[in-house]
Amino acid sequence: MDMYYIYGVCYNSKGKEGDNMLFRQMKYFVSVVKNNSFTEAAEECYISQSAISQGIKALEDELGVKLLERKNRGFILTEAGEYFYRQSLVLLDEAQKIKQETIKIAKGENKKLNVGIINSYIDFKIHNVVAEFTSYHKDINVEITTGNHEKLYDLLREGKLDIILNDQRRALSDEYVNFYLFSKYLYIEISDRSPLNKLKEVTLNELTKIPCILIASKDQEKNEKEYYQKTLGFSGNFIFARNLEEGRILVAGNKGFMPVEKDLDEKGDNSKIKNIPLVRNGKQVERKYYAFWKREESNIYKEEFATILRSMLGNKAK
Repeated sequence: MDMYYIYGVCYNSKGKEGDNMLFRQMKYFVSVVKNNSFTEAAEECYISQSAISQGIKALEDELGVKLLERKNRGFILTEAGEYFYRQSLVLLDEAQKIKQETIKIAKGENKKLNVGIINSYIDFKIHNVVAEFTSYHKDINVEITTGNHEKLYDLLREGKLDIILNDQRRALSDEYVNFYLFSKYLYIEISDRSPLNKLKEVTLNELTKIPCILIASKDQEKNEKEYYQKTLGFSGNFIFARNLEEGRILVAGNKGFMPVEKDLDEKGDNSKIKNIPLVRNGKQVERKYYAFWKREESNIYKEEFATILRSMLGNKAK
């Protein structure tokens, strides 16, 4: 039977019936392979064993290839059958997601987008991102939650947030969409009275005897310290400040250095504090930022919001 496609829809001499039939046959085939049994597949699909056997045979006839090699009472997949099985799993899963998403939209369940933003990125640009997104989706209410790294991940795992903007502090997981946004370069802010203030760049080894000033709440001191030690390679003593202003007071008093993120063309605004690039293995240290959301709950709204985030916040980033 001749088949052709228009915008991804399968047609044959009987019209769209070919599309429905192909999906039904794909479901039968996947069930047979998954259960390794025609009998169990028939039970799972609520049809007779003869009907499912006829469906697989019709599928092979339509494709003009053998998908299964029958051996005694069992079968093995051919190379073509293995490919068809893997692709069918993806297509059937995607079709189910489209169905579920369509129903949600029809019921008005996608009228809210709960977004988590790491504390360091709450400024006027975030409001511009929300304004840009809602200009295209006027019926969607965007709600912003702020927090530190761990709080945002916990809320995302618990389903209380739909998407988060966060820095990368762990290996990327296949359970989430890891949408790269931008990178920020690390500098140290140090007093102009420090003997290091004349350097054009500084390495971690040169900072081991100088206290590192970190900004963190009391309950996040341990997590911040572990991140800077284990992930970024900082060593030596740590001093904690509750906010950026408090941290810069400590820097100005020559109590230590404070790691900060800046764009390459961004200048410091305090003549008593020097910004020096932090380098490792000859390259300036950078921190990567991503938008994260659960892969199984992916939809176009999250992708669009992440794209706008990258466009509006990453324009100066690497």
